[in-house]
Amino acid sequence: MYPGRGMVKRVETRPVGNIAQRERTDGEAATPLRRRETTRKGPSVMTETATFAAGCFWGVEERFRKLPGVEDAEVGYTGGWTVDPTYHDVCTDKTGHAEAVRVTFDPATISYEQLVTAFFAMHDPTTLDRQGPDVGKQYRSAIFAETPAQEETATAVRDRLQAQSSRRRIVTEIVPATPFYRAEDYHQRYNEKHHRVRFPF
Repeated sequence: MYPGRGMVKRVETRPVGNIAQRERTDGEAATPLRRRETTRKGPSVMTETATFAAGCFWGVEERFRKLPGVEDAEVGYTGGWTVDPTYHDVCTDKTGHAEAVRVTFDPATISYEQLVTAFFAMHDPTTLDRQGPDVGKQYRSAIFAETPAQEETATAVRDRLQAQSSRRRIVTEIVPATPFYRAEDYHQRYNEKHHRVRFPF
């Protein structure tokens, strides 16, 4: 079930205004999946969000951030069954969460279809629960669709790429979005902070 279609996101619904919000144990609050208005140099624009998992989130975040039309990218955890997971929790492979990147983008500059195409190009979508040397459910390839339209587009791109390729079967999950929990601050813009490049594919 998609956000806004009959599902109440208990932790993910980050309160707005004067409504109190529940804090993470490490001092950070879970952040919302929502369409929001933002302002940049010039008139205000409507942005949308998209969430992808493609292995270790450090390099994935950096690559998305560099795409024209991407306003922001943040790393976090989604697709699991525990609330407010920490990085340590996710690394146990017992929470069901994937390392993911939530992208805020201007659809007038870059389309969701273009984001999905870029997502498939930046990792190997044919390895199950693995990217390079990183192995486990947290490193799975997945697209967390926030609307039926996103799911339809993601599926169409996947099927087109599969038909054009002689590679092994694409194993990318395409599923409705679930609560996204922002990762600890030290994971945000990790490669940028540490001048590190991590693009195995």
